[in-house]
Amino acid sequence: MLKEFLREVKNGKGVESQLVKTILFSLITSFAVLGLLYFAKFRFIDNFMSNYGFFLFFAVLSYALLSGVLLQVRAFGKFPCMSGMMIGMTIGMIAGFLPGYFLASTNGMFVGSVFGIVFGIVFGMIFGGCSCGVMGFLEGTMAGFMGGLMGSMTAFMLFNDNLRAATVIVFFVCSIILIALNYTLYLESKQLDRRRHDNDLFFTIIFSFIATTVTTWLMVFGPRSGVFG
Repeated sequence: MLKEFLREVKNGKGVESQLVKTILFSLITSFAVLGLLYFAKFRFIDNFMSNYGFFLFFAVLSYALLSGVLLQVRAFGKFPCMSGMMIGMTIGMIAGFLPGYFLASTNGMFVGSVFGIVFGIVFGMIFGGCSCGVMGFLEGTMAGFMGGLMGSMTAFMLFNDNLRAATVIVFFVCSIILIALNYTLYLESKQLDRRRHDNDLFFTIIFSFIATTVTTWLMVFGPRSGVFG
């Protein structure tokens, strides 16, 4: 089944064949936003790249991988209840954990927690709810709430203990989870009718633009705890 999934991603005609294109467009959008912001404003900020560049890079990669999952969910809309609960839980957790982690790494636990909670709950609630109704809604909300808190707390606890090395590990594990969810959605959607047949690149571009812009603005201009001066 895994070989079939990889074959579908590479040469298929289903929604999985659009995953690479969607992720690529997300990366292009996010890096274009960062490039414009850097040359317009951030190049005049001392130590911008050393302070924020590392975490912004992984934030962009995270949003690109998340956009692939959102593409699959939007393409089919409705899933069986158990699958919808898994969708809400995974999207809510990862969408809360990673942004909370990255922002807490530069601004402190409070800002990271609030941003992670809001980001995780919004996407977990919307995509869990649209997948299987109130059960997915609850799973997405709870997972987003816990993910935002746990991500920011993890970053804050690692502040003086190999934070950047831990960032690579955290991103790697979360990437495996998102890719595994892509595979799970492929298996679950075989018996479902696809509701959206367009590539939906507009949604991907808007999502990547807003997520990258808000994350960057909060990192640079948002409030920060006393630990960060």
